[in-house]
Amino acid sequence: MKRTFHKWFIGLQIGSVMLAGCHPTQPHYLRDRAHFAEYLQHAQQIEIPDLEIDPAPEATDALEPLTLDNQKYEFLDLTLEECVSYALVNSKLIRTIPGTQRQNVDIAANILSTPSQQQSSVYDPAIAATTTSPQQIAVDQNGNRVLPRGASRANQVGGVEDALSEFDAQFSAFFSYNNTDRARNVGENNPFNPTPFRGRDSTGQMALSKRMATGGVVSARSQSIYSYNNIETSGPGRAVPSDYTQILEFQVQHPLLRGRGTSVNRIPVVLARINEDLSLVDFEERVRNLVRDVEFAYWDLYQSYWNVENARIARDSAAKAYHIAYEKLQKGAAGTTEAQAKYTYHDFQAQLDAALAGGAALGGDPGLFGREQTLRILMGWASSDGRLVRPSDKPAIGMAQFDFDGSINEMLSRSVDLRRQRWIIKQRELELLSAKNQMLANVDLSFIYRYVGVGSSLLDQGGNGPFPPEPRTNPSPSAWEELLGGDYQEAAVRLDFLPNPIGARRASNDVRNKQLTLARDHALLEEKEIAATHRISQVLRELNSNYIQMTEQLAALSAADRWVKLYQEKFNAGESGAEQIMDLLLRAQQSRANAGRNYARALSEYNKSIVEVHMLKGSLLEYNNISLEEGLWPEKAYWDSSERTRERSAARTLATGASRPTLSSRGELPQNLGTANQAATARSTTTTTTPTPSEVQPTKEPAERAPLEPSEAIPLKKASGRKLQAPPAPKFNWGA
Repeated sequence: MKRTFHKWFIGLQIGSVMLAGCHPTQPHYLRDRAHFAEYLQHAQQIEIPDLEIDPAPEATDALEPLTLDNQKYEFLDLTLEECVSYALVNSKLIRTIPGTQRQNVDIAANILSTPSQQQSSVYDPAIAATTTSPQQIAVDQNGNRVLPRGASRANQVGGVEDALSEFDAQFSAFFSYNNTDRARNVGENNPFNPTPFRGRDSTGQMALSKRMATGGVVSARSQSIYSYNNIETSGPGRAVPSDYTQILEFQVQHPLLRGRGTSVNRIPVVLARINEDLSLVDFEERVRNLVRDVEFAYWDLYQSYWNVENARIARDSAAKAYHIAYEKLQKGAAGTTEAQAKYTYHDFQAQLDAALAGGAALGGDPGLFGREQTLRILMGWASSDGRLVRPSDKPAIGMAQFDFDGSINEMLSRSVDLRRQRWIIKQRELELLSAKNQMLANVDLSFIYRYVGVGSSLLDQGGNGPFPPEPRTNPSPSAWEELLGGDYQEAAVRLDFLPNPIGARRASNDVRNKQLTLARDHALLEEKEIAATHRISQVLRELNSNYIQMTEQLAALSAADRWVKLYQEKFNAGESGAEQIMDLLLRAQQSRANAGRNYARALSEYNKSIVEVHMLKGSLLEYNNISLEEGLWPEKAYWDSSERTRERSAARTLATGASRPTLSSRGELPQNLGTANQAATARSTTTTTTPTPSEVQPTKEPAERAPLEPSEAIPLKKASGRKLQAPPAPKFNWGA
């Protein structure tokens, strides 16, 4: 009956397979109501993340941007120091680009388009210090630490604390149970191998293992072993059916060649420290660039105010000429003079509009409102809040003279870019040392010492007799009692030898790779030093050229001003040849407007050149009275640091002992020495404090006039679609 059922069942299975074919099928459910189309409809939808984050007030409270038709604002006078302070306080995200290049891109667009992983922030040094390696601490089946293999690499280590965690003690434990129940191929009445054989075995282990700075591993283990079987307890068999074995074991492993010494084993820690130092260098660079960009934006805004003033003066002067020409036209004079004056007025009005709101009239310059918004985003302010920032510091107009040799020496020792490359070279040297150590054979010497105790129980109190007990009627001691009695002790010594594969091609190739990388980085440092000297020479040349251009453009502005006044007086007096005089007057006005813009641009570029010299020298932060320092530690960190200091002070120094790692740093970088700006002297005086840009005095007075200050008289809102009328005589006093 059973065989017939099996035949029908197998035949039914073969038939179902033949009818179903080889195509895949979906399982069937009793309450299946799902539709695949509904899943596809929701799987690819664009959704909003579920986060309870309120937008920043600077974004939600921003007002309508300032335009030519919206000029509702009040002035806010800020010094350069205040602008830099606002930028540093509000810069959780450092809004600048790395390197020494000037930032000419749209800052807002750059922030939006740059991935978050590439953005620099004030959290970066702390993130670098808390970076951890994904490789966890491993132990073998005996609880011994398994040391990492291979040469150390800077890009594979985390922070210092993570690197030091390699020397933390690691606790491990396990418990195993095994049951045996099987027949054995033995003869009858065998007292040692009964048939069937039944037994129970279990092992519990606890181990504590620590890696030492010298490369060795120290371990302590406790093993509790239980054994039971059905071997007869009478005769030459077992004394008792079950027994416990307690082992307390100490093991020391020490490398003799590869991995020996503190210099080699602390390389990952030093590499991690250098990674943190590199993150601090990057942070210092971003802060330096932020200060540079704020100063550039400040003087660009100052220039924009001057462009507005120059355009206003030109517009008002053309308006006055047009007013006179319009009156003469009404009295029957020729209309060519009035038409030319009208054209010039509209041209200057367009230049004034472009100076305010930007446009192609000034070569794509963003204008006063655009420059002010650039300074706002660097300070972390809203795009518009009803106030118009106006520089209150006067630019430097004195001849700044820097000692070339002193500037070169200061740049070579303090430049952020060169200091970063030197840290990288230090990393490469440590990586090469680690790679050379891998060429040695792996020779480990191990020493084990253990205490053993065996008893019929693990912890129960018993007699003092040996195991097995004599006579058998006395209670036997426990395994722990036997162990603590110290009667049974064992020792073992082991020497392991594992050289590199024959030829050692991988290890040799790694050493050669590190040597070539180190040579490349040394060559790169030399090229960077040469490039830095070229760059600072170029900036010093631009500094001198900008100063000369500033004085020449100021003289040209004064000459153009007298030129305009001369022809203005002739035109007002009604001398003969009015059309020719009007033409020359309008040309003079255009020349004066161009001279004013050129002077403002030269003045701004001269002050930016001073900033760039300090940036290349590495003294820009000091020039602005800025120093970087570490924030407060947790209270536990201060406690641990104090404890380590007491331990070091109480320790003894051995003349001969374990090798120490070589130095990786020459100490803290000096800040605020009070000498960063002494090279830029004013007249023959020297100062012991770091002056601000407005305190640099001229070595000689520029030709004939000092730079004018921006006026508060900026045009108010214009009514769109107004009709052109003869403008009134200007009320702005040019020489004020």
